Amino acid sequence: MCVDPTTPPPPSRVTRRGVLAGAAVLAGGAALTGTAAGTAAAAEDPKAAARGTSSRPPRGGTLIIDGGTLLDPLTGRVTEDAVVVIEDGTVRAAGTRKATRNDVAAVRKTARVIQAEGRWVLPGLVDSHIHLSTLTDAHRALSLGATSIRSGSTAFYQDIALRELARWSPERVPRIRAAGIFVTPKLGDTILADPDLAPLARLKDGVRTPEALRRVVEVNLSRGVDVIKTRVNERAGSPTEDPLTQVYSREQLSATVAAARRGGATVLCHSYSEKGIHDAVVAGVNSIEHGVYLGEHTMREMRRRGTYFTPTLAAMASLAADPNPILAERGRRFLPIAKRAVLRAHELGVPIASGTDSSGGAVDPIGREVELMREAGLPALEAIRTATTGAARLIGLSRSAGRLARGFRGDAVLVDRDPLRDVSTLKSPSTVISYGFAVEA
Repeated sequence: MCVDPTTPPPPSRVTRRGVLAGAAVLAGGAALTGTAAGTAAAAEDPKAAARGTSSRPPRGGTLIIDGGTLLDPLTGRVTEDAVVVIEDGTVRAAGTRKATRNDVAAVRKTARVIQAEGRWVLPGLVDSHIHLSTLTDAHRALSLGATSIRSGSTAFYQDIALRELARWSPERVPRIRAAGIFVTPKLGDTILADPDLAPLARLKDGVRTPEALRRVVEVNLSRGVDVIKTRVNERAGSPTEDPLTQVYSREQLSATVAAARRGGATVLCHSYSEKGIHDAVVAGVNSIEHGVYLGEHTMREMRRRGTYFTPTLAAMASLAADPNPILAERGRRFLPIAKRAVLRAHELGVPIASGTDSSGGAVDPIGREVELMREAGLPALEAIRTATTGAARLIGLSRSAGRLARGFRGDAVLVDRDPLRDVSTLKSPSTVISYGFAVEA
């Protein structure tokens, strides 16, 4: 059996709003004001505003970060005794005390002031590969400095619900580019995430035909995802799977990419083997995730196409410490190979982004990935760029994330040491600002 390619996903009685409300419950955010369901209720009930519920998200915070040393990752410029002015969640000014004097005066009466003397001020960090399925994990990632993230998929659309929650409570949840459900041969229980996936249950070989691949992509798009996540190899984190076994061909990957592009979405691809990575790149994916055995021939193709490399070194380091001996040996073998691939990719001009691949309640600080990029041989500023300007460009936020400059979103991290001398300081920011609000640990 296959899905008729001319037939769109059947209209479901479960609406996008209903899916988001259910995902919010799974994510642990049902009680948070401003869920998709709460927003809908406000729009339909004129008395909602009186109950404290609005159909329009609140403005961002207004604050002044005063006296720190400001680093602009794009230019590498360091400004001592700098001032950052954030108004309604957006950077109004950032620079010397003299250059920002008028902007400070304009907001002083309403702004909160954070004294930053002796600390370094950087833009909020970007984790371009992380799996957030609960409000607790999302807040943990934010408190560790990841003010913007790209989801690596969730089982039941929790990332979409969290993205909506972030619009209402940015001090609790990072800004999210959601991937929805994984485009993978075996959906498992994820098939229960959406009634429109039900026809795929009868496919004996799983999600492999062009029609089936297109169906999963289209269902994701109908639920409002920003990106599509697929794979070319089996998992590294399962002792019963071989991460070098290829599960999708170049033609199958091309079908997924084509369906995503029709819906305006980019594609990230889980990959390990040299051939699998090359097939994914030629098929047109936007980024290679993990990519341990990335070869130089494929690196050159990635540079030509502008394909990003997200190596998730932190995940491999964690794997090396796993109590399962198979996984621990795999992590110890993969990590040095991946580090060499990172350095060679950087030398060849392949764009690189940081991602922790955190999941399941174990959230690594994005600063740990930057630290491992530095250990791989990248200069400190280049390592920092993988979690700021580079990652922001990959996930489509280059005009609002990765810098503290006028018009950018008011996201910042304050650290106690010079990150250009010791990038490990990014693992434990002393203060995190999200959309102009201070984040509580």
